[in-house]
Amino acid sequence: NEARKLNHQEVVEEDKRLKLPANWEAKKARLEWELKVEEKKKECAARGEDYERVKLLEISAEDAERWERRKKRKNPDLGFSDYAAAQLRKYQRLTRQIKPDLEQYEKLKEQYGEALYPTSDSLLHGTHVPSKEGVDRMVADLEKQIEKREKYSRRRPYNDDADIDYINERNAKFNKKAERFYGKYTAEIKQNLERGTAV
Repeated sequence: NEARKLNHQEVVEEDKRLKLPANWEAKKARLEWELKVEEKKKECAARGEDYERVKLLEISAEDAERWERRKKRKNPDLGFSDYAAAQLRKYQRLTRQIKPDLEQYEKLKEQYGEALYPTSDSLLHGTHVPSKEGVDRMVADLEKQIEKREKYSRRRPYNDDADIDYINERNAKFNKKAERFYGKYTAEIKQNLERGTAV
């Protein structure tokens, strides 16, 4: 009877363990860690110390170095999320590439004085003439962007063996789209028309 009771208890506990989610142990460890952190924060607040500072004092130099390396290794490129984010990323990348010409800036400052910094009353339209080097730099940058863009958008190869059921490029795209959505419904009719047995 004793053995049967113990065996039954073991079976019940094993059944409980099996019913728990797969990541239960990790969740439990995480919750325990969070509770420890909360307790430590309260202790530090009671003593009047900064928790972040106390935490950093307990971390060894090797651990801190390893953590920094891991943080640097993460890829900051999150990919495409929406057009606004892509535009912002492109703007930030282009502005990082700009190298300010301080000598030219000083010359302009001497030449224009306070007029270099426009106010709401300033009329600057048509007064600025870009330098030849600046124009060349912009043209080179635009050509580089166009070249990079061409790599991403490649033309799909033309298949000579495919049936020609279109009159121009636009009609070919439309037919592909129609085939994708309605092809399974019209396959039999199309075959009958090709055989000449359509009713």
